[in-house]
Amino acid sequence: MSRLRALAAPLKRTPLHPQWLLGGRKPPRGIKAAAGLLLDVGAGDRWIQEHLPTQAEYIALDYPLTGRDLYHAKPDVFADAAHLPFADGVFDAVICLEVIEHVREPERVLDEIARVLRPGGIAWLSMPFLYPIHDAPHDYQRFTEHGLRRSVQNSNLVVSEIDSELHALRAAGLVACLGLAGSANAAARWQWPLLLPLTALAVLTVNLGSWFMSLLWPDWPALKAGYVVKAVKP
Repeated sequence: MSRLRALAAPLKRTPLHPQWLLGGRKPPRGIKAAAGLLLDVGAGDRWIQEHLPTQAEYIALDYPLTGRDLYHAKPDVFADAAHLPFADGVFDAVICLEVIEHVREPERVLDEIARVLRPGGIAWLSMPFLYPIHDAPHDYQRFTEHGLRRSVQNSNLVVSEIDSELHALRAAGLVACLGLAGSANAAARWQWPLLLPLTALAVLTVNLGSWFMSLLWPDWPALKAGYVVKAVKP
């Protein structure tokens, strides 16, 4: 969707953008109090670093095939998250945001995160739930809240918090807008002059309607855009 993304980029902060309901990137709750040595697995452009306190020592890690070749990331270390090149128990905290859906062996990655954490160390993990396939073919799974809890606990970490992302109506609106934009992008180019204005109008209507209705309607915890987990190593 690179061409459509380029067209939509100037509209990113407006309800004409398909991902407007998702909002900007938000740091996990409690991360601003992190201290000590911190590892960011799948760091990308290192955006989380600006949200960390000055006492945190930050190390960014990314995978060469996607981080370097797809996103042009500039981490401190290039490595496979399933084989972290660090000794046991050296980190006070590990951050792994929107990464687990992209790894072939998610349980192995969680085991590695648990291994490099010191006892009492904290891991922040996130994964989308209702979101289209992206970064194909490197998109392998989605977990429910219960699946995330299961896998984290199987790696001998204790889940202390799970936060969900978006009101149910906003999550549904987000998927609808992405479906509209994705379908328009997949259409033949000769159809674009008709489809793009209609898509823009539909996206605007769905975005504003979902946002407004979410202010009035009860939430439904079974329908979420994603989850953020805070876990502790015993």
